[in-house]
Amino acid sequence: MSSNPHPDPSAVRYDGPWTHRDVHANGIRFHVVEAVPAGTAYADPDMPLVVLLHGFGDFWWSWRHQLTGLAARGFRTVAVDLRGYGDTDKPPRGYDGWTLAGDVAGLIRALGHTEATLVGHAEGGLVCWATAVLHPRVVRSIALISSPHPAALKRAVLRDKPQRSAWLPDFLRYQVPRVPEARLTRDDGIAIELLLRDRAGERWSATEEFTDTARRMRTAIRIPGAAHCALEYQRWAFRSQWRPDGRRFMAAMSEPVLVPTLALYGDRDRYILPGTIRRGQQLSPQRRVVAIPDAGHYAHQENPEPVTAEIAKLLA
Repeated sequence: MSSNPHPDPSAVRYDGPWTHRDVHANGIRFHVVEAVPAGTAYADPDMPLVVLLHGFGDFWWSWRHQLTGLAARGFRTVAVDLRGYGDTDKPPRGYDGWTLAGDVAGLIRALGHTEATLVGHAEGGLVCWATAVLHPRVVRSIALISSPHPAALKRAVLRDKPQRSAWLPDFLRYQVPRVPEARLTRDDGIAIELLLRDRAGERWSATEEFTDTARRMRTAIRIPGAAHCALEYQRWAFRSQWRPDGRRFMAAMSEPVLVPTLALYGDRDRYILPGTIRRGQQLSPQRRVVAIPDAGHYAHQENPEPVTAEIAKLLA
């Protein structure tokens, strides 16, 4: 793979049955990708809104199947490049749980809605949890893919050796300055493809779609600033444990999420284990947990139809 070592942020604006938009919220510009039901010329503010939030090292493309699948079922569906990723602004600060939740709440309002269903994968799921606790009025329901409640994840990493072994090494590796950025971007971003391959199930890893997805992710992580911003999410999560803002955040997150909640996970996910997903039922008493067959950590891409169908059930 030989290409521009510093792709322009607009490189992630792939064509398809969707519309690219810039939306200003919480003081920055977000790149969002929107799909609406066929025959709808514009997004009616009365149409239910679904906001899709990607995980680490990823970007909006992760949700291509749900963008079209949920729009076809009658929902205004918006996939977001999170703060610091893709073609969204890359400010030096704001990668803490408080600000990220404010980003999503601001985006919902900037899109002309008073509430939305949030769907998040991995870190994007943690943003869903945070928004549901800190801005409950704008959250109708949440769906998580391989994204346990942050308090449940912390307990699992401390108490469950298999989960600690799967999750902690990369998390600690990302804490040192500059070296992880170089690792993520060198050799045309090969580290992102290796991470994707390591966490995905074997079935999807052997497909042409996997190869194409890895190529697009490698381009997105090499956009100037994207790797650093991606790592800042991980660094705040670690460093804040010993700071007042982090302690306040985790104390806030002990409040139960009272909206309908759907927790999905790939039955072959070796990175976030099923026991970790099922922890903390008291933190989301309306939660339903569903295993997605033949999928690893990226169930929404590896086996998209059942994922989209389960989200549609939540929306109904």
